[in-house]
Amino acid sequence: MSTFNVPKREEVSPKNQGIFDNLEKAVGFVPNLYATYAYSENALENYLTFANAKTSLTAKQKEVVNLAVSQVNNCLYCLSAHTAIGKMNGFTDAQILELRAGKASFDNKLDALAGLARNITENRGATDAVVLDNFFAAGWTKENLIDTIVLVGDKTISNYIHSTTQIPVDFPVAHPLEVATEA
Repeated sequence: MSTFNVPKREEVSPKNQGIFDNLEKAVGFVPNLYATYAYSENALENYLTFANAKTSLTAKQKEVVNLAVSQVNNCLYCLSAHTAIGKMNGFTDAQILELRAGKASFDNKLDALAGLARNITENRGATDAVVLDNFFAAGWTKENLIDTIVLVGDKTISNYIHSTTQIPVDFPVAHPLEVATEA
C-alpha cells in the first residue's frame, strides 16, 4: 500500500495555503485529514463548503450522525475527531459511546436520528422502513431526513479518505467500541 504523508503548508497550492492559514486561525491547527484533502487543488475548499453548508440539523445533532456513521465505517480518525467535538457539544463519554453504536437511550429524538444514520450507512441508503417510521414518529421532518442523508454522505467521504490514506490521527484516539463499552 502506498504511504501518505500529511502535506505541510509549503507542499500545497497557494489556494490551499490560504485555507490552511484560515484553519490555523479558526481551529488553532490544520487537522491532518483536512491537510490530506489538500493533495487536490479543489477538494479541501469543496469539502469545507459542503461540510459547513446550511442544514436543518444543529451542531449537536450533526455530531450524532457523524459518530454513528464513522463507527459503521470504522474510521478511527473521524471517531477520534468527533468524540472530541461531541464533548465540545455537551455529550458525555457514555453518551458518545451510545451514539457510536447508533443509539441514544438518554434522548428519544436523538435515538431515532442515531438509528437512522447507522441504518442508512450499514444499508448503503436502502433504509429500513421501521427505522424510517421511527425517525418520523420521533418528530423529525422530511427536511431533516434529506439533511441527514447529505450528512451521511459528507462523513462517508472523510471516512473513506482516512481509510485509504491512513494518515495519523491528531486528536485523542477513540477506543474501539467493544473495549470502551467493557471498561
